Amino acid sequence: MDTYDQPQSLASPIDLCAAIDAAVTAAHAGAAILQSYAHHRADLVIDRKARNDLVSQADREAEAAIIQELKARTPKFGIVAEETGGKAQGAATWYIDPLDGTTNFLHDIPHYAVSIALIAHAGTSMSANQTLAEDTPVIGVVYDPCREELFTAVYGVGAWLNGRRISCSRTQTIEDSVLATGFPFRDFSFAAQYMPMLHDAINRARGVRRMGAAALDLAWTACGRYDGYWEMGLAPWDVAAGTLILREAGGVCSDMHKQDPWPIGGRVVAGNPAIERALHEMIAPHLNKKD
Repeated sequence: MDTYDQPQSLASPIDLCAAIDAAVTAAHAGAAILQSYAHHRADLVIDRKARNDLVSQADREAEAAIIQELKARTPKFGIVAEETGGKAQGAATWYIDPLDGTTNFLHDIPHYAVSIALIAHAGTSMSANQTLAEDTPVIGVVYDPCREELFTAVYGVGAWLNGRRISCSRTQTIEDSVLATGFPFRDFSFAAQYMPMLHDAINRARGVRRMGAAALDLAWTACGRYDGYWEMGLAPWDVAAGTLILREAGGVCSDMHKQDPWPIGGRVVAGNPAIERALHEMIAPHLNKKD
């Protein structure tokens, strides 16, 4: 769990209306830059941060545009972004992934998104009658510029796709479900745990999909395209927005080890309530205890 500087006063509730407006505007600003590069991928300067961990100037410029917008509109909130880092601080912190699905983007696979979330910290006032007991996602925006699909969520209010309310599926069993997952691609230290989970899912589920963008996996689970989703080895900014979108759509998005209040550690289990429980039961025999 990240540590953060406690604010001096949390008396004023967070203005969620202003925050969602800022996040949507920032997401569109970032996506405009991505799409300006979309037809010129061969000209992109690509850096290799680590094995299978790539970054281009599209990522960097989109992130800069997002941060500029959020700083201007919500200067008191902290910012944690994939490329430029940062730290959690204040009453709440933005978690930003300017391009979730970088490998897809670089290979001209039209499945990637901008992901922006606001995490309100423990002790933050949400209303005159509610103070958060633990860190909680309160704003979530995932924007897919290829399909022009904007997934949004506001804590306690709901989740939407292009302004229409969404809800997760009602599938009750893994045998009747289509599941999403992500293979180890950067960190292979958990492969021995993951592969038996995948084996069980392939043999039990109606189908298993691996599309390569965690934010969209969560958003698609929220709107019922997938029934459940699990993955390991992610980063906080990959899952922060999708966590709230799924929760507000009636689903459950949890830390695989059931320790953190949201999957900040990058090991996520998600779905409608029945499938999320079933996924935990399916993966538990293969999961090492958290250090």
